[in-house]
Amino acid sequence: MPSLSRRRFTLTTAGATLLPLLAGRAAFAAQPIRIAMLLPGSINDGGWDTLAWQGLEAVGHEPGFKVTYTENVPQAQMEQAIRGYADDGYDLIIGHSFEYGSAFDEIAPDYPKTKFFASTFKPAEKAPGNVEFIGMAYLQAAYGAGALAALISIKGKAVGFVGGGDNPTQQGMMRAFIAGAEHTRAGIKGLGIVTGDYNNAAKGREAAATMIGNGADVIWHAADVTGLGALQGAAAAHVKAIGCYSDQSKVAPNWIATSFVLNLPWMVKQVAASVQGGTFKGGTEWHPTVAQMWVFADGANGQYDPKLVEAAQWQKFQTIWGALDQGKVDVASMIRS
Repeated sequence: MPSLSRRRFTLTTAGATLLPLLAGRAAFAAQPIRIAMLLPGSINDGGWDTLAWQGLEAVGHEPGFKVTYTENVPQAQMEQAIRGYADDGYDLIIGHSFEYGSAFDEIAPDYPKTKFFASTFKPAEKAPGNVEFIGMAYLQAAYGAGALAALISIKGKAVGFVGGGDNPTQQGMMRAFIAGAEHTRAGIKGLGIVTGDYNNAAKGREAAATMIGNGADVIWHAADVTGLGALQGAAAAHVKAIGCYSDQSKVAPNWIATSFVLNLPWMVKQVAASVQGGTFKGGTEWHPTVAQMWVFADGANGQYDPKLVEAAQWQKFQTIWGALDQGKVDVASMIRS
């Protein structure tokens, strides 16, 4: 058993039906489907971990499920935590970070009766038959963010991206953001800094300040707590910012144009439903479209702040977003060239 502290809860109150897949089941098994989630950070981080936990909590309110989670799992204790839940007989283990892709590849074959879901891309061409991965349309979302930043830039000189951990996903998002900006508005420059840290607001503020000093007047991030610092740095310099992962309109009121919200609650619900319905696709990488995986929010304003984004600009952006969703923009090829 792992030595990690586990915060367990069982939510059995029936709520509104989550999905058609969950509806119409004649009877649930005597033993509920047991789901465990492993989180790299806190469920109170307001973004990556909070949103996934919210999806798990919603699943726990559906009949036929029992859910639990461990937050703040350090990488050094990942294997211990995974094997602890697998040894306990959990039906589904969700690993909610980049590192779980390779960890599940190694561990899952030892537990053929357990299903594993890693909220990251498939790390190798061949994967265990009981592990499913996901492509979260990060590149398409980042391209869209770059396009929107370019459209709402007042000076039209530069826009900037602040990244978190120095990994392939963050590096790819930076390149996609730059491509989106530079392909959308002639003469604008896309800037980017990958800080190497998801949990350092000071680094985020410093990165934003550096790019603002080089002419950027719109900042987007994909860096969790580091990104919150980037938003605050943008507000302090009186330039526009775009939130990421969750609705961050309250982080820097009057300066957040919109937030690209990662639809993690929906993802978790879909995976749980696939296990319950027998449609879980192990050995594969699931590819939701960018519009399924990402939505927009700006507090009481709805999708965007009309003081920072003109209606015509949003309409142009929506055209670009639709093309991304339909697969008409090959972002991956674009950033390789």
